[in-house]
Amino acid sequence: MLRITTYIAEDECLLKLEGDLTGAWVPELGRCWREVTATPEIRRVRVDLTDVGSVDTPGRDLMTAMYRRGVRFVASGFVMPELVREISQSLEHGRRS
Repeated sequence: MLRITTYIAEDECLLKLEGDLTGAWVPELGRCWREVTATPEIRRVRVDLTDVGSVDTPGRDLMTAMYRRGVRFVASGFVMPELVREISQSLEHGRRS
């Protein structure tokens, strides 16, 4: 189960996630993200992972695509900050190659 709550303030959108970014919920987040980024007024997107318990491989792939397109993640605890760090470092290393 995943709850996605959208907060919009001026030119920024925050997608607050609660639950697990796994299975059928991955395409649902992708749909929400594409919807938000199709809005011309939205220039920045952040995703709050504070209440996310787990992320599967397709979820990680989506997060990587989102990060590549400028989305920034808010994370706390041990697992999510490490996942975000791994995504950012993998893209950094990919650019240098």
